[in-house]
Amino acid sequence: MTTMLNGQFDTRRQAEMTIERLVQEYGVDRAAITVTAAGDANTAGLERAGSDNPAENPLDDGRGDAALAGAVRVEVALADSDAASDVRRAFAEFSANDVEQE
Repeated sequence: MTTMLNGQFDTRRQAEMTIERLVQEYGVDRAAITVTAAGDANTAGLERAGSDNPAENPLDDGRGDAALAGAVRVEVALADSDAASDVRRAFAEFSANDVEQE
């Protein structure tokens, strides 16, 4: 039986860092991870982070079009329910909210 875990992140960067931790450190298959907007609108999170921040180069205006329309949802499908503790650890490390297991 598949165990599903999902969490919501305030920034796209937190979601991306969680995914990399799951894949590189815990051996989760990248194909078992789904990233979506937590709501109906496209979103990069609730606040700017990482590449969504304005450029640090004063000659570059940077981006100002990050869609900040809600949280980023990461869902992980696990064939082995024992791996759920690793997913929860990665979610906690990068400040996931509303973590649920199905």
